[in-house]
Amino acid sequence: RHAVCIFYLVLRALDTIEDDMTISLDVKVPMLHEFHSYLYQPEWKYMESKEKDRQVLEDFPTISMEFRKLSKVYQDVISDICHKMGVGMAEFLEKKVDSQHEWDKYCHYVAGLVGIGLSRLFSASELEDPIVGQDTELANSMGLFLQKTNIIRDYLEDQLEGREFWPREVWSRYAKKLSDLAKPENIDMAVQCLNELITNALHHVPDVLTYLSRLKNQSVFNFCAIPQVMAIATLAACYNNKQVFRGVVKIRKGQAVTLMMDATNIQAVKAIMYQYVEEIYQKIPSTDPSSNKTQQVIASIRTMSLPGGPMASRHHYSPIYLSCAMLLAALSWQYLSTISKATEEYVQAGEN
Repeated sequence: RHAVCIFYLVLRALDTIEDDMTISLDVKVPMLHEFHSYLYQPEWKYMESKEKDRQVLEDFPTISMEFRKLSKVYQDVISDICHKMGVGMAEFLEKKVDSQHEWDKYCHYVAGLVGIGLSRLFSASELEDPIVGQDTELANSMGLFLQKTNIIRDYLEDQLEGREFWPREVWSRYAKKLSDLAKPENIDMAVQCLNELITNALHHVPDVLTYLSRLKNQSVFNFCAIPQVMAIATLAACYNNKQVFRGVVKIRKGQAVTLMMDATNIQAVKAIMYQYVEEIYQKIPSTDPSSNKTQQVIASIRTMSLPGGPMASRHHYSPIYLSCAMLLAALSWQYLSTISKATEEYVQAGEN
């Protein structure tokens, strides 16, 4: 728990530097490259950030002190991932995501490495078998599936912020500029582009199911499975949906709580994946340029998701444990939602 917490805070600090547009590139690039070394410098902190999360940089000595208290096996994982991520972030500061290969590469740097790092921590703790941390391809897919889902869903928000993460190789077949997809007259082409990217993301689902089938510890399983089922539900909501180019597409809060409560074993997760790819399948337009590819990837997911499919089985866990854990998750979700709503109302009142 401590290792995962510190891993998160370290990457949050690194990400805050990457996001801060007030830091000049000649300062930012060396910082990203060297950030992993700051973990071993007790006094290092950065006081010039204007980002909302700047506290993690201003109080970095507190974080780095706790980092140095961790077992060396945990320190080595966190430092290594931090180094690789910093180098990758610096690489993409001055270039846009062009090819689908570069899309995978960018997502690897900002999310795949998180999946790999977490997997190595799970194995180092001996809560999971060594193979979980060693199979970096599956761990990378876990991160890519989540990151691609966020990038797809956040098209409009990123456009408004001046960020572009959709790969040019794909969107250039549908528009002259990525921003053109938001224009009402281009909505049909925009939706076709959206569907192609969702089809690309769905190719990670078989890896996700294989990864989850290897997990033995219940807490680790819940931690990994819940974001993945949220992602497939989000993709199903976004597929063939014009609203992606007009506003925010979100799954309902009740739907999210149900997913949290249900995603507690591999058979349940397979059933959830099957349900949502079927939902996508029912929405595939016959005229969509990617329709054949979408049908093919859904067919492969169906094969893995059916009972008795080519997956390792998992034993069931105590109903009392699961009830308590999921009740806590539901209450946490409700609490966070309430805080978020109150914050939004406060901000709106201030604006008015």
